[in-house]
Amino acid sequence: MEILCHRGFWLGAEEKNSLAALRRAVDQGFGFESDVRDYCGRLVISHDIANEKSPALEEVFKLLAGAEDKFFFAINIKADGLVGALKFLLKKYSLKKYFVFDMSVPQMLWYRSAGMKFFTRQSEFEKIPTLYEEAAGVWLDPFESDEWIDAAMIENHLARGKKVCVVSSELHEREPQKLWGVLRRIESPNLLLCTDRPLAAEKFFREA
Repeated sequence: MEILCHRGFWLGAEEKNSLAALRRAVDQGFGFESDVRDYCGRLVISHDIANEKSPALEEVFKLLAGAEDKFFFAINIKADGLVGALKFLLKKYSLKKYFVFDMSVPQMLWYRSAGMKFFTRQSEFEKIPTLYEEAAGVWLDPFESDEWIDAAMIENHLARGKKVCVVSSELHEREPQKLWGVLRRIESPNLLLCTDRPLAAEKFFREA
């Protein structure tokens, strides 16, 4: 199990997607998920519409390269047309421990053609993941309920050579302990959890 900090290891909501939160995640030994879009010709970190204060993505890549590419970066694609610029920066900093996800299907085809690592998504509304065979992994997102996720489903994806990143329940305003209990029964380095509560998750799984 590898824990990813959702929008960084933030201490208050105002820190989400900030360089401080992303640095803190790495300092605490965690990878992270963050949102990428473009602003005035450069790639930046921003969930909503970007502005001049949005952190430059290149600074995040410098951070990860300085940490010897030890930590996963789940790159949430928030705009079309980023493939070339993103691939350029990944190559510039020799980063391999990443995946892109959440783009539209036409854009997913572009990421596939560029040879980039992409995750497809499975949810209550996307029961058959798009481009599953070509995907490096599955972003498992329980939008309205956790009940449909079980160990057998996850183990089937893992057995088929996919990484699996599970969206923790608190991201959808539900308590996560039941879902975490399902994940605790699975031992695999290819299983990831994206959470707002990295220290609590680390403690929960360490005590398994």
